[in-house]
Amino acid sequence: MLSRLTSRSFGTSAACSRTTSIFGDKREVAFPVAGKSPKVVSLAEAVRDIKSGDNVFVHGIAATPTPLLQSLSEHAVANNLSGVKLHHLHLEGATPWTAEGVKDRIRSNSLFTGHNLRAAVNNGIADFNSCFLYEVPLLFRKGAIKLNASLIQVSPPDANGYCSLGTSVDTARAAVTNSPLIIAMINKNMPRTFGDGIIHVSHIDYLVNEADGFELHQRNIGPQNDQEKKIGKIIAENLVDNGATLQMGIGAVPDAALSALSNHKDLGIHTEMFSDGVLDLIEKNAITNAKKAIHPGKLVVSFVYGSTKLYNYLNDNPLIEFGDVNWVNDPAVVRKNPKVTAINSAVEIDLTGQVVSDSVGKRFLSGFGGQVDFIRGAAIGNDGLGKPIIALPSISKKGQSKIVPTINEGAGVVTSRAHVHYVVTEYGIAQLWGKNMRQRAYELIKISHPSQRESLEKAAFDRLKVMPSAD
Repeated sequence: MLSRLTSRSFGTSAACSRTTSIFGDKREVAFPVAGKSPKVVSLAEAVRDIKSGDNVFVHGIAATPTPLLQSLSEHAVANNLSGVKLHHLHLEGATPWTAEGVKDRIRSNSLFTGHNLRAAVNNGIADFNSCFLYEVPLLFRKGAIKLNASLIQVSPPDANGYCSLGTSVDTARAAVTNSPLIIAMINKNMPRTFGDGIIHVSHIDYLVNEADGFELHQRNIGPQNDQEKKIGKIIAENLVDNGATLQMGIGAVPDAALSALSNHKDLGIHTEMFSDGVLDLIEKNAITNAKKAIHPGKLVVSFVYGSTKLYNYLNDNPLIEFGDVNWVNDPAVVRKNPKVTAINSAVEIDLTGQVVSDSVGKRFLSGFGGQVDFIRGAAIGNDGLGKPIIALPSISKKGQSKIVPTINEGAGVVTSRAHVHYVVTEYGIAQLWGKNMRQRAYELIKISHPSQRESLEKAAFDRLKVMPSAD
């Protein structure tokens, strides 16, 4: 029998909020399998059934099961495996499968790349896969990626045998409901969260207690600089209404916008991710979720990434509803909330409004994430009051303009010029929706760094054969 049980139970309020009939999964992991229980094994034993050519899902972000990945790397070498593919979002921690002697046996297919795999991706050791975040679960559900196994990290089972995917439900739910083999690392530090992340222990094939107590990965949140604070203040004072439903991308600029919202009222959260900044707004009663149409009174999210304080806040907290990202990020769902305000950052934007946020020139940086999902959801809001916002400093730390005549060679457009409505720098707001290319260039030059405006104006004329102007 399982060695770790708790006296707490999920209860009906934690039941899966989107059903199998909607998702089309091969199995529903929230319902017990009669007469089945997992084998409790060591880390080394847990991965022994993974073989050459297997497609393996890896739980991501704060929930990255680093000890299991170490064991898998050792298993691949010891048993001469080849062609094992890891499918995942942003991972944290060490990447032993990219080391010499292992990299030709195991290869990452990164659907969103974190800092620890950027070098591997850009050096050809790992692959980058570009996909809208809300569509990633469909890769598993529709068989574009046929999974053989899933490596996950879960909370200890409660008295009724229920575990939780904890901090990262996102694409993990689709993975476990479409994997024939589920390998789970039990961790008392994993918060037990409500929503779509429930998995009954009877669906787990191999259960590992050996790494119980492993510290969840935490986000290093540095201080905001003056540029970021100014941008946050401009957004808060001009573009965020009381009663708005917020989505924030990851990064210093969205964090700065949150920091400036403490005097707002009845804000709601429906977002693919959030971090510690949301806690401050809850404590100040700026976030109440009272005006939301989708799960009023609750924060809706698919994953979180932050500090131990944040993870502790999530534990057994029915205020937070974790959802499958195919539902959370679906623009058709997002649009139903009032005053949807999507705040996302970028690497650069050209004078026509094309937004680059996943690459720096030819170098891959991250991924699509939920930016386009929410930019579109805000733009088509049912109430017509949504605000899709792209925010970025006017100039880089190296003194290069982030508003550019044309995007850098090799860079990829994430948010198209047709999607962009508002662009914010520390110099103000450019409103691009409904504007032609000449007017867009004028708006963007107006919020560029003063040292860059003359050269941008000349470049705009060279490109458009007409001077930028407001009308």
